[in-house]
Amino acid sequence: MIRMPLRHVLVASAACGWLLLAACSQDQNNPSPQDAAKAQAQQMAAEANQELQSYRQMLGMKNDEMAVQLGQQIVQQFPNSPAAKEVQQTLPQVEQRWKEESEKHRLAALWTYQVGPMEGGTQSTASLYSTRPSGDRAVRLVLRRHTQWGQSVFLFGSGHGFVCKGNCVIQAKFDDKPHPLRAFLPTTGEPAMFIRDDKPFIAAMEKAKRITMDVEMQDGDKLELVFETGGYDPSKWQPVGKK
Repeated sequence: MIRMPLRHVLVASAACGWLLLAACSQDQNNPSPQDAAKAQAQQMAAEANQELQSYRQMLGMKNDEMAVQLGQQIVQQFPNSPAAKEVQQTLPQVEQRWKEESEKHRLAALWTYQVGPMEGGTQSTASLYSTRPSGDRAVRLVLRRHTQWGQSVFLFGSGHGFVCKGNCVIQAKFDDKPHPLRAFLPTTGEPAMFIRDDKPFIAAMEKAKRITMDVEMQDGDKLELVFETGGYDPSKWQPVGKK
């Protein structure tokens, strides 16, 4: 029988003790998969709840743009959470409201309102460019009030202007309803074409969201002009009186 010296036995026992302590320490520092999953779920729930509070705040402030962004983020990142469930009860309505408001602002931004001197008088204009054609080939629809010339409505293009003999007829549609327009060319040679009945035109335009006109250009092109008129604000087209 081999006898181990007492000193060696104590050293070996101490080593085993340290190994056991190290193993216990590692077990404490490395939580079980269940505990790790629970901690992660708690963290995600806290994040979802924090974003939900922000979403509620944006709703209270009627900031639909930020509410939509936050709501969509909550639904995408925390799809099965109570926060996502609450958001989904209001998000569709907020998205629709924001979509309508964005379109309203887009249409309003198409119009330009100006007042300034013009050939010995003062003129006030409300105008917008066609959305088709666009760019360099766009045609401008202009509502004008002038202290000497009165009120008029005309198209202003580029190049050599429009084809129109005498009192011509423009085949037009207001929100897809046929609405022929009588027109004439100015005698001064500008690339413009005037609408004969300006007051009825403006009255009909105020009720329309979209106007299309079929025109022929002096260079031979035949164009369908599309004007998105739904953002017109008559209060911004200032009167100028008479000189």
